[in-house]
Amino acid sequence: MLEKEVLNFEKTAIVGIVTQNQSEEKLTEYLDELEFLTFTAGGEVVKRFSQKMERPNPKTFMGTGKIEEIHAYVKENGISTLIFDDELTPSQQKNISKIIVECKILDRTHLILDIFAQRAETSYARTQVELAQCIYMLPRLSGLWTHLERQKGGIGMRGPGETEIETDRRIVRDRIALLKDKIKAIDKQMGTQRGNRGSMVRVALVGYTNVGKSTLMNAVGKSDVFVENKLFATLDTTVRKVVIKNLPFLLSDTVGFIRKLPTMLVDSFKSTLDEVREADLLLHVVDISHPDFEDHIASVNQTLLDIKANDKPVIMVFNKIDAYKHLTIDEDDLMTEKTPKHYTLEEWKSTWMGRVGQENALFISATNKENFEEFRARVYEAVRHIHITRFPYNKFLYPDYKDAVEKEDDDDNEEE
Repeated sequence: MLEKEVLNFEKTAIVGIVTQNQSEEKLTEYLDELEFLTFTAGGEVVKRFSQKMERPNPKTFMGTGKIEEIHAYVKENGISTLIFDDELTPSQQKNISKIIVECKILDRTHLILDIFAQRAETSYARTQVELAQCIYMLPRLSGLWTHLERQKGGIGMRGPGETEIETDRRIVRDRIALLKDKIKAIDKQMGTQRGNRGSMVRVALVGYTNVGKSTLMNAVGKSDVFVENKLFATLDTTVRKVVIKNLPFLLSDTVGFIRKLPTMLVDSFKSTLDEVREADLLLHVVDISHPDFEDHIASVNQTLLDIKANDKPVIMVFNKIDAYKHLTIDEDDLMTEKTPKHYTLEEWKSTWMGRVGQENALFISATNKENFEEFRARVYEAVRHIHITRFPYNKFLYPDYKDAVEKEDDDDNEEE
């Protein structure tokens, strides 16, 4: 059970389904993550509900009997919030709210938007989050006016309920247009700032949420980026000038990715993700102590593909090796089959993990600075290679410049 920091957590239940495309084991992983998201938002999960279905019910997501079971539990136990792991359609949310009237009905997307709203510190981040919330809210406004939906004015006439809905929709559309214009202006300003950063190589930290990117940023850049063991602790991109062996470069810490990341968040956080798109080198940070880290890698790679940033050089950095624990099999146990969850770190290094990314992967602990010199040396070599390629006559950055250029030329000649 997650450690509680405060006493006023909302009592929450979470809901998911097992389908042809989502096994029971995968659902358990998603619900574990949904529970962590709920904890981050300020809720305490006291019950999980699941059901095996071929596909979600188009009216109520779950089967009718399961919805009644959930309703009874909500009434008896004073549940204040019910959260579904998948995004509900506006009609599903409306129908479920008609049956379960005692608590708030949220889905995964709504929960993530709530967390982003809590975490947004700067005006720009708040604008981005508000835009995503408005886009999410627009098709769901009708559910807010169910008390007026039967107040019709007559044949061929609109009743006051429909008028209220249309008024609200117009207000939200106008707000979306205003926020988009505001973000365009800020994007233009931030683009100018990126263009004014001179000839330094740009390196971006990317990865799943809560993998230790900000901790690594603090350790490398000697900065003071906010760090917390919760999801989406960092929303605003932080850029710091870092110097390794007299070679300066820019290091940026970006918002973490997550499975089932809402599309409207990707759209509204375009400028934040531009730091990734315009980076020269990506440091893909992975929490190797997390049991689902392979899925996290796939999710990040898919997001990079979605934002067209998958063609950049990448150094894989497996973080939190100090927290890594593997399952063990007793010597006299001949029945248990060895799985990747039984692999030691050394065994992982001998698999695909050791060769993924640019050259070999790195295994570090940002908190304890374990293997940190190897990490700094690898980053230095990668940044130097990019810098020499781009700025062949820039001699003032480091004393061994001439030797570095000659070495690069020799390597190119050998490849030819």
